[in-house]
Amino acid sequence: MGKAIIFSAPSGSGKTTVVKHLMENMEGKLSFSISATTRKPRPSETDGKEYYFLRESDFKQKIKDGEFVEYEEVYQGIFYGTLQSEVQRIWDSEKTVIFDVDVKGGLSLKEKFENNALAIFLRPPSIDELITRLRGRSTEVEHELQQRIAKANYELTFEKSYDTVIINDILEETYRKSIDTVEKFIHS
Repeated sequence: MGKAIIFSAPSGSGKTTVVKHLMENMEGKLSFSISATTRKPRPSETDGKEYYFLRESDFKQKIKDGEFVEYEEVYQGIFYGTLQSEVQRIWDSEKTVIFDVDVKGGLSLKEKFENNALAIFLRPPSIDELITRLRGRSTEVEHELQQRIAKANYELTFEKSYDTVIINDILEETYRKSIDTVEKFIHS
């Protein structure tokens, strides 16, 4: 079993931005785990790059077949999960797998990989800042935005379950802390 880096955060906290920065600055050491989902792709997303976009029936069949390391119904009818084959593909290439997953998925992965995984919780500086970021994305209608805010408040209660917490306030500082933390774990 190889090593795994798990980044989790409430939606809008900046985990995708931080993970992309790590991928660019730690090239050759990390490989991104592409999650599977049943949600519709956003205009800029490509199947097999940002996500594996699956029909709900196909996702449920993969659950029955035991093909997921972890999965969750994040919102009603919207599933996300990590395929076992995706993780193995990365370990076979002798790289550390890095995950950008929701909070519950991150805890499931940590439980599965135990000491071979470092679980990092990326926290916004405040809930008000998080709301500003979510509104700025303009990707949801108001009722969906309210669902994300309520979920974010709930997810923030899990930060103590993670190995380390990084507050994403000043982006350059967040990048530096993230690289230092990941490098230390990979070389331990």
